[in-house]
Amino acid sequence: MATANSYRLPRFKVFVDYWNFQLLINEIQKDDRTKIDWTKLGEWLSEQASLRAKIKPYSYEGVNIYTSYNPKKEKDTYYKWVKTWLNKQPGMQVFCSERQTKRPPTCPCCHKPIENCPHCKGKIVGTVEKGVDALIVTDMIRLAWEDAYDVAVLASSDRDLIPGVKFLDNKGKKVIHAGFPPIGSDLAQACWASFDIAPKISEIVRS
Repeated sequence: MATANSYRLPRFKVFVDYWNFQLLINEIQKDDRTKIDWTKLGEWLSEQASLRAKIKPYSYEGVNIYTSYNPKKEKDTYYKWVKTWLNKQPGMQVFCSERQTKRPPTCPCCHKPIENCPHCKGKIVGTVEKGVDALIVTDMIRLAWEDAYDVAVLASSDRDLIPGVKFLDNKGKKVIHAGFPPIGSDLAQACWASFDIAPKISEIVRS
C-alpha cells in the first residue's frame, strides 16, 4: 500500500471484447482469417494508451478477454483453444460463455417465423452472444471498487458499455478507448480518451 512518502506507478488494466475486436480487425484487413498476436495485445494496447494519455511510466496489470463459443459446433475447437492455450498466457484472464440459440427471422408481412430457408429448405439456426457486455462492465466496476487499476483500456465498439464507462468516469477512473474510428464513436466520446488502432495494426497482426 502506498504511503504519504511513497509513489505508486499508475496501473493500466486492459479489457477486450474478443469477437467484437476480432471481427473489426477482419473488416479493416478485408480478411476473415486475420490472426491477432494475442500474446502481445494487452501490453501493446497499454503502451498505446499511455502514449495517448501521456502517462509514463506506468504499470501493466494484465488483460481480461471476454468471448463466447457455440457449444453445438464441433464441441468446439475454438473453446479448447481458449481454455488450453489462450487462458494460460502470462497476465491474461479469459472469460468464455456459451452462445445462445437465436430466434429465427420473421416475415415482415405476416410476422410468422421463417424457420427454413425458402431456397434449400434447410433449417435456419443461428446463435447470439449474450451477457458479454454486462460481464465486461461488471468486472470494470468491480475491479475499480477493489482499487485494482487506475486506468482501464477498453477494446470494443459496443455502445452498451457507455453507461458503465460514464459511471467509472464519475467515480474518477479513467477509461481509454482503443478502436477503429468512426466505428464505436459514441463509446469513444464517453471515454476519457481514445486512440485509433488502424495506423499501427500491423504491429499486432501475425503474418
